Amino acid sequence: MNGKIIFYEDKNFQGCSYECSSDCSELSSHLNRCNSCRVESGMFMVYDRPNYMGHQYFLRRGEYPEYQHMMGFNDCIRSCRMIPQHMGQFRMRIYEKENFGGQMHEVMDDCDSIQERYHMPEMQSCNVMDGHWVMYEQPQFRGMQTYLRPGEYRNTREMGMGNDEMRFQSMRRISGDAAF
Repeated sequence: MNGKIIFYEDKNFQGCSYECSSDCSELSSHLNRCNSCRVESGMFMVYDRPNYMGHQYFLRRGEYPEYQHMMGFNDCIRSCRMIPQHMGQFRMRIYEKENFGGQMHEVMDDCDSIQERYHMPEMQSCNVMDGHWVMYEQPQFRGMQTYLRPGEYRNTREMGMGNDEMRFQSMRRISGDAAF
């Protein structure tokens, strides 16, 4: 199933619009700004900087009339990535230290507190083997979000976090029936 998202320059779906059905690294080539959007199908991660950088926010089918109010971004949406539907199992290995060091645990389901469940003070690297995941900076699926797709992530910078001090405290699988 393909995704479809429509971006609007102004709040409440006003102004010029741009329809997108794939990744878009730079929305400014299509719109002057983006202050609201409507996801008609599929799932997307939107970013407040070009090239899939900056703050991220997961969007599924629905209407988002004012992104600042709902997502807390300081700026407007600048890029987006379509998240493919994953139908199989979910598997990720999480590591306490960078470069796959320290404690290791294999995760196959949502985790509302990495520290409580795995007794790890922090998670600094991971290997996503199956599925797509959203990582959160706080327990209980709160705080800044980061989208991870299958691959090896040796440190938080490779996971898309510009701040070396950023740590993940909870994680959720991205599936069609996941509650976000």
